Amino acid sequence: MFTFFALFVLSLSATIPAIKRKFDLFGIAFIAFVTSLGGGTVRDVMLGTFPVSWIEKPYISLAILSGLLVSFLFTRRISRFRRTFFWFDTLGISVMTIIGTQKAIEAGVPEFNTVFFGVISAILGGIIRDILCNEVPLIFRKEFYAVPCLVGGYLYLGLVELNCPDYVSTFVAIIFIVVFRFLAIKYKLSMPNLSSRLKAAKR
Repeated sequence: MFTFFALFVLSLSATIPAIKRKFDLFGIAFIAFVTSLGGGTVRDVMLGTFPVSWIEKPYISLAILSGLLVSFLFTRRISRFRRTFFWFDTLGISVMTIIGTQKAIEAGVPEFNTVFFGVISAILGGIIRDILCNEVPLIFRKEFYAVPCLVGGYLYLGLVELNCPDYVSTFVAIIFIVVFRFLAIKYKLSMPNLSSRLKAAKR
């Protein structure tokens, strides 16, 4: 259920920049699939999980197609609001972070490293999306993008270690990532930018 939801909202988030770039129908669909599946595919390959999840699970493609259908039916409403992209993208990466972390735990990865796979699952598809749409990937901009996923992943691990029920750990970690990103955007929090130091050094 969580996987279906994450892929659905990631598919929706991917269509927005593609539509604004005036891609054709195939181009929009391609961006949606690459965005939704990119992180999970790389994660599965790195974990040695074959075949990769979307090949043997038809509901994954169905989730992405559902997102595409909704975006086509409500193109004007969805693309009109900038916040729409933010919420779809944030919900998608928050859920994928936990799913990727759980997959790594199941594969026997040492706990400290499992969050790395969660972050890959969450952000890699978005990086590919932004590159294909000729935009600077969000992870390379000033705003917090990967950091909330990283912290949220370790929060999930901590709750698991405290023997919290898995559904509680999952829900709390997802909400944490969403709130983290929202507050960072609202209060304009960002990672340190070294360009100002370089300018000062040149002076």
